[in-house]
Parts: sequence; C-alpha cells; structure tokens
Amino acid sequence: MTIVKAAAVQLSPVLYSREGTIEKIVAKIEELGDLGVQFATFPEAVVPYYPYFSFVQRPFEMTREHVRLMEQAVTIPSAATNTLGEAARQAAMVVSIGVTERDRETLYNTQLLFDADGTLIQRRRKLTPTFHERMLWGQGDGSGLQPVDSAVGRVGQLACWEHFNPLARYALIAEGEQIHASMFPGSFGGELFAQQTETSIRNHALESGAFVVNATGWLDPGQQAQIMADTGGPIGPISGGSFTAIVSPQGELLGEPIRTGEGQVIADLDFGIIDVRKSKMDARGHYNRPELFSLLIDRAPKPPVHLLNQT
Repeated sequence: MTIVKAAAVQLSPVLYSREGTIEKIVAKIEELGDLGVQFATFPEAVVPYYPYFSFVQRPFEMTREHVRLMEQAVTIPSAATNTLGEAARQAAMVVSIGVTERDRETLYNTQLLFDADGTLIQRRRKLTPTFHERMLWGQGDGSGLQPVDSAVGRVGQLACWEHFNPLARYALIAEGEQIHASMFPGSFGGELFAQQTETSIRNHALESGAFVVNATGWLDPGQQAQIMADTGGPIGPISGGSFTAIVSPQGELLGEPIRTGEGQVIADLDFGIIDVRKSKMDARGHYNRPELFSLLIDRAPKPPVHLLNQT
C-alpha cells in the first residue's frame, strides 16, 4: 500500500526579489526534506510574488509595477529553475511551485512540477487569467492539462479559479490523477475568498477521488503596507483569503488548515483511500456515461510561429 508524506506550504514571498524568494523556498524544501516529506505544493505565482498591485491599481497606472514584475519573473530554463530542481533533488521530493514566467516580453501564470530527481516534468500555464490578472498574464494552452507520473504517483495541477472550471478539472480526473496540486494567491479577497477556496478544493477531492494538496500565499502586515505605499491603494483588498490545507478523497480535511501566517500542513496520503472512494463512485470509470458525455481537449502546444515545408 502506497503512503506519501505531503506538505501544503503557506509562504510569504520576499517582495520584489526572485532570488530572495527562491532562497526562501529552497530553505523550506530542505526543512521539509528533513521531516521526511515526499511531496510539497507551494503557492500560486509565489516566485517572484503574486501581482497584488493589479487588483488595486487601474490599468493605466500599472506600467511601473508591471515592468518590475517582468524584471523579476522566471525564464525557463534558467538558473532559477535549476536551483529549484536541485533543491528538489537534494530533498528527494516532488515539488509543485507557482511562478510568474517570462517568455520574451509576455508573462504567464505558470506551475512547475519537479520530480524527486530534480527533473522538471511539467510546465503548465494557467489557461485563462482571472479578472484583473488579464492585464498582466497571457493565456496558456492545453498542453499541460493532464496529470503526469512522478516518484509519488500521478500528479495534476491547477491554479486558483481554474478550479471553478468543471471541464478543466474533468480533464485531470479522466486521466486518473492521484495527487492534485492546487494553489491560490492568499492574502486576497477576505474571508469569502477563503471560504470559496475551501469549498472548491474539497469538491474537487470528492469528484476526482484524489488527494488535494492546496497552498496559498500570505502577506504579513508590513508587506501589505509596502504594496499599498507603492501603489497608492487601500490595504483592505489584499488581506485575508488564505486557506492552506490537505484534503482526502473523501473530502475530509487532513490536519488543521492554515488561515494566517506562514507554515505548512503535513499529512500522510494513503492511496488505499482512493480505492475505497472510487469503489463507490469513479467519475472516470463505472460512474461515467461516455456514450452520453464526452470532453474534447486540444493538448497541442500553441507556439506563436508554425513553420511549414521545412526541409
């Protein structure tokens, strides 16, 4: 019987610093490795930091902060991704991390999944940035909309309100994900946002019959004040909203969720529970009706240039 020790990490970035945030994540991976953790999820776009400014500034006011984010964003591959991969390798840990990716002059909300040997086994971009995020991030494609095999089992990833899209979630369910890496920005939207996060991840655990390891970010009061000083907005919109937790395939919370501050929820994922859950309802198998319902997915990458008739 497979049992995986997992951690959902609630973490603050080092504001405006890609290297500082990566250094902090590497230290956390080392700490979790010493505790025997085999799988960990970190927050959405935590490297270099989630663009909270885009929620409090009007579009024409964003240029300075947008350019600063571009300067600190992550290119792939790079020294930044090599450092994260090496940390995963040293800890023998599968790690899911949210980054703002820079591809030339366009930014993307990207989830990176490193295997326990440090190999980057999935790089997926958020399909549709949410509301204010569309001023900053480009749209992803379907190439990463599938779980991948790792040292700890089949892992799928979605970011934030992608969990509100039932077809995106079913794309992972249909491919038999066992661990779902879920990530949200945290420090955002107040208590209602935290309640919505809890509802969506517990619902996905029930429907997928998978474990959900959900990480949200956190801003301390000093960081909130710094962002507001830099953007001229009120602190209220970027407070609350954090809910870091691990959920079983039965929809149960494993351990005590984290709502404030930094820390981690650690729990053992007993894959035998997946069999128990799916013996009663398997959304991809005996409880499905493929002759009535079907999902068409285009997983082909969508590069900006397609070269034809190459010899």
